[in-house]
Amino acid sequence: MFETLSDRLTSALQNLRGKGKLTDADVDATAREIRIALLEADVALPVVRTFINQIKQRAKGAEVSQALNPAQQVIKIVNEELVGILGGETRRLNLAKNPPTVIMLAGLQGSGKTTLAGKLAMHLKKQGHAPLLVACDLQRPNAVTQLQVVGERAGVRVFAPEPGNGVGDPVAVARDSVAEARSAQHDVVIVDTAGRLGVDEEMMRQAADIRDEVEPNETLFVVDAMIGQDAVSTAEAFRDGVGFTGVVLTKLDGDARGGAALSVREVTGAPILYASNGEKLEDFDAFHPDRMASRILGMGDMLTLIEQAEQAFDQEQAEQAASKLSTGEMTLEDFLDQMLAVRKMGPIGNLLGMLPGAGQMKDQLAGIDDNYLDRLQAIIRGMTPEERANPKIINGSRRSRIANGSGVQVREVNDLVNRFFEARKMMQQMAGQFGMGGGKSATKKRKGKKGKKGKNKGPTQPKARGGFPGGMPMMPPPGGGGQGGPDLSQLGGGMNDLPPGFDPSKLKLPKKK
Repeated sequence: MFETLSDRLTSALQNLRGKGKLTDADVDATAREIRIALLEADVALPVVRTFINQIKQRAKGAEVSQALNPAQQVIKIVNEELVGILGGETRRLNLAKNPPTVIMLAGLQGSGKTTLAGKLAMHLKKQGHAPLLVACDLQRPNAVTQLQVVGERAGVRVFAPEPGNGVGDPVAVARDSVAEARSAQHDVVIVDTAGRLGVDEEMMRQAADIRDEVEPNETLFVVDAMIGQDAVSTAEAFRDGVGFTGVVLTKLDGDARGGAALSVREVTGAPILYASNGEKLEDFDAFHPDRMASRILGMGDMLTLIEQAEQAFDQEQAEQAASKLSTGEMTLEDFLDQMLAVRKMGPIGNLLGMLPGAGQMKDQLAGIDDNYLDRLQAIIRGMTPEERANPKIINGSRRSRIANGSGVQVREVNDLVNRFFEARKMMQQMAGQFGMGGGKSATKKRKGKKGKKGKNKGPTQPKARGGFPGGMPMMPPPGGGGQGGPDLSQLGGGMNDLPPGFDPSKLKLPKKK
């Protein structure tokens, strides 16, 4: 969504690097480039003016002139101001002291409210809540049916006493849903209201009536991040007509400029609570202004990446895998388990895009083929348990049988096996380098000259650690050189432990066919 804006801002700030002292002309030129980048991204003009004035005022002050590295200080200022535009701090839902907590969704028709209701319900369910979806969109054809389907996929109950399609009183449904939630012990009620076509006075009044009837703890305005400047004017109309306490951004995975979405918080004063970046119910998370600013400036988003890893990787299995990795005992079965966990985290391109410096390999990330991992999975599943545990026994005839059984070429099996041995050897070496211990290199380091009492004076290794939970390094797919597969073995022992001189642009990523 913010790819173009990110490129322009990165380019504008790149010109400052290497300068030991910044003049007013340098600051003005950089501010001009940033202004153009924001306007091209469709950020509202009043927001741009405020943003640029703040940057100029701070960049020309003592904060920068007395800094050891003025260029980095300006980048820090831009980051802080961008975080301020996006809301400053992460804001959580206000839950009612006496359940149920009522959450009302409002927005334009086509903004994705119904799907988002299911995403929010699943998100809250994972946090231990018992949400109830309420079908109050009785105007749009099949809206009630759609919510029921979404609720079934999310594993959440749907309260839909009226058939919809123009039949039923949405205000009465909303009122009855609160009583139903109390009797059925649901602690959260999510009310899906009818969408509006532009600023429709009748529908706006209906939303206000529902609000007055159920007195929601949170009224969330759902904004399609792709609709441009109209997002700001529509948000102002809803704020004045209905009022809302928070904003939810949808369709952040689109290719629109998206800058108008950055303006909503600044113009309306309502914080952005959640962001939806895909069609799946899992593509939904809390909105973190600092992390979004970091992504826009090309600095990556390691915290979100680690959080996703914590959800996908089992703690006990992660510790076992870290132990096997450090001793060189990792098998193809272990690799398959890691690969399946990585797939749970989302598309590989999105994961790699969270790494710092991912902008250097933007074109490669756009062409990543996730089906490549499916082919690797088919190859490994085509092996016997003995072959997965001891890949050294996979000779020529076995490789031919595995290829026929998994529907791939023999050379792909060869690539997998050969790259696996290479990756395992490299990971074992890096385990010793990063202090995970247990490998041959680590054993050699532990050996030292003994003192008088026979005590080992050699250096010792600290306990296993890694960038992922439980010391779990992200085991890279072994790739398939002949098939354009990824050679990600350089990622080493976890995302926080990238080796010195790591250049993400040199990664060989699989291309889409």
